[in-house]
Amino acid sequence: MYLRSLLLTLLVGSITAFAPNLISSRLPTARNVAIDTSDIKNGLTVELNGEPYKVLDFSIMKQARGAAKTTIKFKNLIKGNTIENTYRSGEKFETAMIEKKASQYTYDDENGNLYFMDSESFEEVVVGPNVVDGKEKWIAEGMELNLIYFKGNVIEVQVPNSFVYEIVETEPTMKGNTAQGYTKPATLNSGAIINVPGYLEQGAMVKVDTEKGEFSERAK
Repeated sequence: MYLRSLLLTLLVGSITAFAPNLISSRLPTARNVAIDTSDIKNGLTVELNGEPYKVLDFSIMKQARGAAKTTIKFKNLIKGNTIENTYRSGEKFETAMIEKKASQYTYDDENGNLYFMDSESFEEVVVGPNVVDGKEKWIAEGMELNLIYFKGNVIEVQVPNSFVYEIVETEPTMKGNTAQGYTKPATLNSGAIINVPGYLEQGAMVKVDTEKGEFSERAK
C-alpha cells in the first residue's frame, strides 16, 4: 500500500513539473505592451480606440513650466488616414498586438491585388492595393518579405529596407562622358525607376535603399 502511494505521488509530481512547459508553448507570441511617451519612436505601431496606428513622426516640446509635450503623427493602418495628437509627458499607450509572418510574393492581378504565399503554412494570401500602399514598385517577383497582421487581417506589407534588384532598362552609357556624379534613370525588375551611376548598363545588379528610394551600391 505504501509503495503504491509513493509511486502515485512521484507520478503526479512528474506531470506537474512538465505541465507549465506544455502550456507555455501554446501561448501566442504577439501581445500588448504598456509604454509611455518616452518610448515613442518612428515605425512603432500602437493601438488607439481599437485600431492600429503607426508612428510616422514625432516631436517633443519642452516648456519653461510644466511637463514637456509630445506631438505624434500617426497613420491608421486600416483606414489609411493620418492624425496628429499632442500628449503630456508620461501619458500611456499600448502597442498594437500585431503578428509578423514571412511570405513570398507570387503575382498580381488586373485589380491591383497582390498574391503572396505564407512561408510557413504555404497558404495563399491576397492583399489589396489600399494595404500595399504604393510599395508594389519595390516588390520583385519571388521577393521574400513580411506581412503584418492585426486581429487576423493583413494591415501592412513590410518590404526589406535594402534589396538587390536587376536593371532591366536604362539608356546606354555615353562614351566620353566622364563627368563626376553623372547619373541616369534606370528601371528595376520590380518596376521602380531610380537614378543610377552613368556607367551601369542593363542587366547590372544594384543594391537599393527602398525607404529612401535611392541607389546604394553595385551588387557583386
